[in-house]
Amino acid sequence: SHLGSRQSGSSKADPLVHTPARPTSCVLARPTGCNRGQFTMASKLQSMPFLTDKNNPIGYCVQGGIEFAADSRRLIQRCTKPDAKEFKKIAVACAIGFAIMGFIGYTVKLVFIPINNIIVGGS
Repeated sequence: SHLGSRQSGSSKADPLVHTPARPTSCVLARPTGCNRGQFTMASKLQSMPFLTDKNNPIGYCVQGGIEFAADSRRLIQRCTKPDAKEFKKIAVACAIGFAIMGFIGYTVKLVFIPINNIIVGGS
């Protein structure tokens, strides 16, 4: 199957395919406005094969960007908002981490101030 085709069994709409059933919606991947009858982004990429070739430096960057966008979209769709209990647990863990790092920084500073005074201020 090529980039522009959709599987008939999929329940979610492919963001790269323009669906004429909803003429007011715009495809996010298309940089221009929403015009009926325009080529999809996938067919535009297929018309320029150097953009889909990972051996070409430009194609490598374009394919990397497409993969990053797809992975980012998948991540955002799977993320859920934490409930109050989970949020409190995360906040407490962060607060403890800040306290530990602050204590370590204070201790290091406290130890090195006299050492620095001995080395630099020997006169």
